[in-house]
Amino acid sequence: MLEIKNLTVDLEEEDKQILKGVDLTVEPGKVHAIMGPNGSGKSTLSYVLSGKDGYKVTGGSAVMDGLDLLEMEPEERAAAGLFLAFQYPVEIPGVGNMTFLRTAVNAQRKARGEEEMSAAEFLKVIRARAKELKIDADMLKRPVNVGFSGGEKKRNEILQMAMLEPKMCILDETDSGLDVDAMKLVADGVNALRSEGRGFLVITHYQRLLDHIKPDVVHIMADGRIVKSGGPELALEVEHNGYTDILSEVA
Repeated sequence: MLEIKNLTVDLEEEDKQILKGVDLTVEPGKVHAIMGPNGSGKSTLSYVLSGKDGYKVTGGSAVMDGLDLLEMEPEERAAAGLFLAFQYPVEIPGVGNMTFLRTAVNAQRKARGEEEMSAAEFLKVIRARAKELKIDADMLKRPVNVGFSGGEKKRNEILQMAMLEPKMCILDETDSGLDVDAMKLVADGVNALRSEGRGFLVITHYQRLLDHIKPDVVHIMADGRIVKSGGPELALEVEHNGYTDILSEVA
C-alpha cells in the first residue's frame, strides 16, 4: 500500500536535513506504528507524504498503491486515497461540519470519476457513521472544530476518515492531549475502519494508544531514520525502558 525508499528531506526555510534516508513498507490490511524521541522526524514524514509546503525532498521515493506520491499535488494524493489525521486539527469558523464533509466527499468522488452523493444519501451515511463513532448529532451542525474539546476534534477527524474511506490512513499523534476515555473512542473508531484493503501508519509517543490500536509492526525512528522494527513488544520495551537502550544498541 505504501513503499518508501531512502527518503531524504530538508526543511526549506533553514536548509536543514530532517529525514536522512527513511525506508518503510506498509502492506494493505496492516497497522504500522512509528515511535521515537522528539525531533526524530515522525511528523515531518507524515507532512511530506501528504504534501505539506515547507519541505524539500532531496532524494528517495514514496509510492502509494503504485502511484508516485511525490509527483502529485496534495488534493491529488487525497483523491487517490491518502488521509492524514492531524495532531492539532484546525478550526474553520463559518463552515458547517456537514457542508465541509459533503464537499470533501463529493470532491474526491468527482476526482475519481464517480457519481456525487445526493444530500439524502449523504445524510443517511453520515448519521450512521456518527452513531458508530458515538458522535453527537449536534456536533455535525456546528462549524468545523469550533468550540470542540480535544477529544471531539480527534473524533471529528476519525469521522472524516470514515466518510472518505481512504486506502492509506496516517495518524499524526492523534492521541496527543486526550484523556483515557477520549482516546479509547478514537481507537475504537480506527479499529472499526481496519480492513484488508486499507493500511495504517500510526505516529505516537505512547504505548497507551497501542494498547487499544494493536499494531502489526512497530518502528523506532531516531535522527531522521527508522533504526529498529519489531512487533508490538517493541512498544512495550520503550514504555518500560525509554529509548536510551535501543539507541545505544543501534549505535
